[in-house]
Amino acid sequence: MKLRGLYAITDSQLLAGGRLLPYVEAALNGGARLLQYRDKSNDEARRLREAEALNELCTRYGAALIINDDAELAARLGVGLHLGQSDGSLAAARALLGREAIIGGTCHASLELATDAVREGASYIAFGRFFNSLTKPGAPAATLDLLEAARLRFHQPIVAIGGVTLDNAPELIAHGASMVAVIHALFGATAPAEVEQRARAFSALFDAA
Repeated sequence: MKLRGLYAITDSQLLAGGRLLPYVEAALNGGARLLQYRDKSNDEARRLREAEALNELCTRYGAALIINDDAELAARLGVGLHLGQSDGSLAAARALLGREAIIGGTCHASLELATDAVREGASYIAFGRFFNSLTKPGAPAATLDLLEAARLRFHQPIVAIGGVTLDNAPELIAHGASMVAVIHALFGATAPAEVEQRARAFSALFDAA
């Protein structure tokens, strides 16, 4: 699938209390192309159950599920994987998941890290944070110049993450972001209908670009 558009990332606190599935379905209905399941808990049974349900939703809406930092769970479900810099070897994940799997790597604000990720088989490279982020407030700051340089250097899709909103996403897209990864500006909503409305607005930015 073409990696372009809205990349929705779940948050276990934002989506607690039964919100996970209805909010995610609303985001998918609004046009999200990738969905990353991000849950750092040790409740493996619940994580498997939720990931299976999310995979069914992604399949229904023609999107792709990405598991954060759990290659074994990704392999079990036959879905994609995202690895941070301390989450293990991207090359080993590629060997485990096969040539067709979508595997992304966190590159912070470093073209060198992106070069390493591409060499190890990354499907996409993720840079950030670009703006103040509630999820990773201490992450190194990335710049629009970095996006421009990455667009010129790499053929892989580029994901921009970190404090992305409807107001600042257009400049990220204009400078080379293939996808914008969004958490709070998407799922920090009072109802699924609001999530869907936000997802449609983010998705429309790519139609205009």
